[in-house]
Amino acid sequence: MAPIKTQWTRLIRFVAAETKRVHIGQPVDPNLDVGLAAANRQVIKAHEIVGSALDPSAQVTKQILTVDTLLAPLSNDEIKIVRCLGLNYSDHAAEAKLPKPTFPILFYKPLSSLIGPLATVTIPKVAQPPKEHLPDYEVELVIVIGKAAKDVSEADALDYVLGYTGANDVSFRKHQMAVSQWGFSKGFDNTNPLGPCLVSNNLIPDPQNVRLKLTLNGNVVQDGTTAEQIFNVRQTVSFLSQATTLEPGSIILTGTPKGVGFVKSPPLYLQDGDKMAVWLGSGIGSLVNDVKEERSIPVARL
Repeated sequence: MAPIKTQWTRLIRFVAAETKRVHIGQPVDPNLDVGLAAANRQVIKAHEIVGSALDPSAQVTKQILTVDTLLAPLSNDEIKIVRCLGLNYSDHAAEAKLPKPTFPILFYKPLSSLIGPLATVTIPKVAQPPKEHLPDYEVELVIVIGKAAKDVSEADALDYVLGYTGANDVSFRKHQMAVSQWGFSKGFDNTNPLGPCLVSNNLIPDPQNVRLKLTLNGNVVQDGTTAEQIFNVRQTVSFLSQATTLEPGSIILTGTPKGVGFVKSPPLYLQDGDKMAVWLGSGIGSLVNDVKEERSIPVARL
């Protein structure tokens, strides 16, 4: 099976200033961190791409559009499923004083948890003081599957990858640590930023050499590399494809490196008003998101 060959190298999804409609495109500046540029309200120009993000034959045109609102690179209609690995970095397992897993630790997320660049991460009422459900951050590399994969070998696994993007797997530790299943604690609405752009697999031939970090209120709290993954991208795709078809549009969050808040001394948890900035190298760029606590809506009384 040959690797997927895309006509584009970096794909963004956005509302264009010229049309007020959603488009996909390739940034005119190949070196621009589009997420950081959007956060700084810089002008972003993109060559329109005609076709679907999941279609490798989608064509980059000469038509140039201006980004009005930067969105997640895939829409929720395009994403088939969100699968995630937990405790998948050696340095993170060490800081948490936990043994390396023998098999991947897996959980799912609902699509309603996903948001894009500059969208607000919401801490729901159930996870606010005095309940103390301990919201935490996690920078992650995301695999995007480009063609149906079932029972694929590790040697062939990268042939099924369309590209890579970034994520911030905001997690609520009290719920997570209370049970063995993590889906509830990591699946609240509007808690998982995704983006800012989708980088073609052609541009990242070695996904085990991607730098990733997270900044909280201007301070770097995570700074790692995918070389620390316990189960690398090839192993992950191969393992998840065993007896289960990974459809095009499946996304896989691959875990987080050291530096998460709950293991720090004292612990560091997200609070109302915080600003997070996830950054991944290899052209993926920055995801900047504010944190807000969900507010009760006053009920009108007659």
